[in-house]
Amino acid sequence: MGLGAVESGNIGGGDGGNYVGLRSFVRRKRVDSEHSNSSSGHQLAKALTVPHLVAIGVGSTIGAGVYILIGTVAREHSGPSLAISFLIAGIAAGLSAFCYAELASRCPSAGSAYHYSYICVGESVAWLIGWALILEYTVGGSAVARGISPNLALLFGGENSMPPFLARQIIPALDITVDPCAAILVFIVTGLLCVGIKESTFAQGIVTTGNVCAMIFVIIAGGYLGFQNGWPGYEQSVGFFPFGVDGMLAGSATVFFAYIGFDSVASTAEEVKHPQRDLPLGIAAALSICCALYMLVSIVVVGLVPYYAMDPDTPISSAFLTHGLHWAAYIITVGAVTALCSTLMGSLLPQPRILMAMARDGLLPSFFSDVSRKTQVPVKSTVTTGIVAALLAFFMDVSQLAGMVSVGTLLAFTIVAISLLIIRYVPPDLVPLPSSLQESIDAVTLQYSEFAQDFGTSEDTDKPLLNKLNVEVSFPVLLKQVANGSYTLSDEKRRKISGWTIMLTCVGVLLLTSAASYVSLPSIFRYTLCGVGGGLLLSGLTVLTCIDQDDARHSFGHTGGFICPLVPLLPITCILINVYLLINLGSATWIRVSAWLVIGVIIYLVYGRRHSSLRDVVYVPSAHVDDICSSSRDILA
Repeated sequence: MGLGAVESGNIGGGDGGNYVGLRSFVRRKRVDSEHSNSSSGHQLAKALTVPHLVAIGVGSTIGAGVYILIGTVAREHSGPSLAISFLIAGIAAGLSAFCYAELASRCPSAGSAYHYSYICVGESVAWLIGWALILEYTVGGSAVARGISPNLALLFGGENSMPPFLARQIIPALDITVDPCAAILVFIVTGLLCVGIKESTFAQGIVTTGNVCAMIFVIIAGGYLGFQNGWPGYEQSVGFFPFGVDGMLAGSATVFFAYIGFDSVASTAEEVKHPQRDLPLGIAAALSICCALYMLVSIVVVGLVPYYAMDPDTPISSAFLTHGLHWAAYIITVGAVTALCSTLMGSLLPQPRILMAMARDGLLPSFFSDVSRKTQVPVKSTVTTGIVAALLAFFMDVSQLAGMVSVGTLLAFTIVAISLLIIRYVPPDLVPLPSSLQESIDAVTLQYSEFAQDFGTSEDTDKPLLNKLNVEVSFPVLLKQVANGSYTLSDEKRRKISGWTIMLTCVGVLLLTSAASYVSLPSIFRYTLCGVGGGLLLSGLTVLTCIDQDDARHSFGHTGGFICPLVPLLPITCILINVYLLINLGSATWIRVSAWLVIGVIIYLVYGRRHSSLRDVVYVPSAHVDDICSSSRDILA
């Protein structure tokens, strides 16, 4: 790779070109951005350890959905094989967890999927991911808060027994039902998050412990009842797969969304004491605990009551009521309430950090990047998030918008898997440096151009250094002969093939999943799409398996942490699963999400792109960053 020096905004090195016009949409930032600190100079508190991360991951993942979801899935899809559906869904979620674990340990900064996509894919894609995650956490938090009051009402003795200041009220003039309890709970959680990350995580750990204890009660008490009564749910003539293996797999696709939430662990990366070690452990432990609890609860509940007789709304409570344990319903209700409270905290925790990361990069106003000197948390972003979520929870029934939550998560899962492929095969080889270092860049460029001239490779070294200079010092050829007489692709050619292969593989995934999902398409057209998509997917997997991964991956970001296994198979499988689930979310959900994304595109074009911290940078080959920084210190000295 040659060294190129260019004017502000231009790009040097082997790629050539410049980051103005349309190319500005794909400009990428450094792993360790110069904006890693807040604009006020205060950093986030390094206070989290593995137990804190497990509390965040489990608390964000296990919501009240499991207390309801298992009834519907068992009745309509899985039957007694519900536990296998949870296992397969857990394995599918684990694929994304592997990708998250490597990226989180390599790039331990706030922002999660937004941060990774900005480093690996480009600014415009990162903006859309960040914008989708904002929607996910806002709507998700509001929906969770709105679901707490009905469960609390059961503990008070019924809907009409709630204290008046907490009970839902109907406003006839506006034809809406307001929920004061939901808004109050959002404000309480917001206050906890403002106190400090360690304190709020400790509170979430207490609530999560209550939820886990309720699930353990269901497992132990339900297991005792099952042994006493001979597990009536499993003594069915229809067998273990009443809806066939297809039904069990359809159930896996449905319960996959019960695992959404573990990615919130990655959003706290900047606040972890030892991120390279603790982040992968926290993600893996949280997902493993959730999968084990889901499977054990489903084994017990499906065994207590025949799948066709399960109550789709309150499957666990009704299963215990069937066996005469009326008092158990209160414990299960407490579990549902604590699960919702924990999920609410898990929904409101990541969003301020994403807003902060986007503001650091100039894509949002600097207001959101301020970090409190006292509590070392982004208080302004947290308060803004809390106010918006509280207003939505108070005035709107956002249950019909719940599908939009899944879009943000699945988009994030997909882009994280793509980012992992990019890191392994085409890691960014150009680094943005401030334009204030232009003098040092010119000095280093001069050194390399003189070196190239000594070897007779530079034909015109008298030209100004600010011109686009691309000196090939390593003399790459299309093929290089290695010691044993075989041939291998040059770095430049291999990177080009890898980049195109990753892009065509994603196109193949999109074509294949679209053809598989839209059964209403004409058969010939559908099978053609399947063939083309499947061919591109298999070809991409084959090429990436045979081609060498980039040596620069060993030095990309913070090395020595977790390394994802089975690349490229694992991330490509992850992309395939997530895109399939995205396509099958339904047209109504996509219409709403598209409207939100269009608003985001307008904001980005009007504000974000013009205020990006990368608008006045110089891109230089990463191999020469240390030389430039050293030269800069020498000049200043």
